[in-house]
Amino acid sequence: MPAPNWNAFAAVALLVLAILIALARASQAMLADPPEGDGIDRPEDAPRPDESVESATDADAAEPGAVRADGPEVAGRAAERATPAVEPAEKLTPGRLLLNVALSQGLFGAVLVGAAVLAAIPPAALGVGSPTLREFGLGVALGAALFAANELGQRGADALGIDYEDGLREMLTPDTPGGWLLLLGVVLPVIAGFEEFLFRAALVGALTAGYGVSPWLLALGSTVAFAVGHGAQGAGGILVTGALGGVLAVAFVLSGSLLVVVVAHYLVNALEFVVHAGRE
Repeated sequence: MPAPNWNAFAAVALLVLAILIALARASQAMLADPPEGDGIDRPEDAPRPDESVESATDADAAEPGAVRADGPEVAGRAAERATPAVEPAEKLTPGRLLLNVALSQGLFGAVLVGAAVLAAIPPAALGVGSPTLREFGLGVALGAALFAANELGQRGADALGIDYEDGLREMLTPDTPGGWLLLLGVVLPVIAGFEEFLFRAALVGALTAGYGVSPWLLALGSTVAFAVGHGAQGAGGILVTGALGGVLAVAFVLSGSLLVVVVAHYLVNALEFVVHAGRE
């Protein structure tokens, strides 16, 4: 078996992390500054949606040499001017957003797994081994506890007036049974698997095994990166998510199991979507 190429794998992991944080910052800016208007390109002389046909005909009559008439020609000309030159863009539905998230996160995850295989990283360094019922049970218990803590953290942030942005979760909440099946059966498992593989297995487990760095120091660094990567949730989201990431990092170091933190991460996200959708 070839010797592990720790440098190559670390470089890929850090590159994926940098891209992820850049995308998170872009999402944060998009949610903070939504586009103004109705998003439709029109000629300069075309009336806005709140302008009536009568206002358009009045403008025609006011032009020099124009003859005011209440006939089909005037109505036709006004209707033509009121019609947008470009059809509105197709609405981005929750289902399409979910597919976009699943594909992007899945692509990043595939890159990381491929890099680990090509760099001959030992599975044990990544917390990968034969799954056991004990690990699964620990993940379920941890996930339920973290969900409760997450809810308390959100309420605490609201009570203190700290911004906690729910816009992204609301955008991704499905409105059809098929969308829920996609969310719970594909998207959330992909997100949990990718983020835990990056923030815990790669940035903590692999770097500890490859460079002999303290796992607790790496857990702290990965927790900060995990919090920053969720900047789209606002200041409150960064604090709460950072705390949850810290607990997941500790659980990974203590258990040495990637399965435990993946199950816990998935359960936190799934319960958050289901419970909040039920309330709303």
